[in-house]
Amino acid sequence: MRSSLLQLRWVAVLLFCSLGVERGHAIWLNLPASGTKCVSEEIQLNVVVLGDYVVVSDDHSHMPTISVKVTSPYGTNLHHNENVTHGQFAFTTPDTGSYLACFWVDGHNEEGGRGDVSVNIDWKTGIAAKDWESVARKEKIEGVELELRKLEGHVETIHENLLLLRNREAEMRTISERTNARVAWFSIMALGICIGVSVLQLLYLKRFFQKKKLI
Repeated sequence: MRSSLLQLRWVAVLLFCSLGVERGHAIWLNLPASGTKCVSEEIQLNVVVLGDYVVVSDDHSHMPTISVKVTSPYGTNLHHNENVTHGQFAFTTPDTGSYLACFWVDGHNEEGGRGDVSVNIDWKTGIAAKDWESVARKEKIEGVELELRKLEGHVETIHENLLLLRNREAEMRTISERTNARVAWFSIMALGICIGVSVLQLLYLKRFFQKKKLI
């Protein structure tokens, strides 16, 4: 009975992981000799973000260097590094929105190189950025119990995302209702103005025709 229960738990873990809940992304960028390439992700408030980046080159005698800048949705500089071949950044998101990581090749690299520079970026957010090895050592858990702890973290993340979507839906509904009410009042006001102008035109024409003794 116990082995069957463990097997069911493992199946649940595997199925859950197959849904891609962990938000860890390995990205390859080919940076041109001049210009900037950026990656972005929509992230909620108070989410841990970890990023590792490294220049990949077959020519080890001349390893090109890059510059990196990570900014928040409101333009706050969260990470800035220049003249490097590798590095990492870590922060907790101060706002909800789109976070941007931009990469470009340093201008002082020797001319006549290979052109594009390849960069490998490992971008992790939320539950994927958590150091589960440290958690396992600290709380002395392993195996199925550790996987269940991860699963619990995934469930909490999904719950937070659902709450965020519900709040956004409520905000959008409120904005739509306000917009509809304003449009309705504007329509009524425009109709009233049109009726008033029409009445004034009729009165003016009536007086004009009376003066001309046409009526």
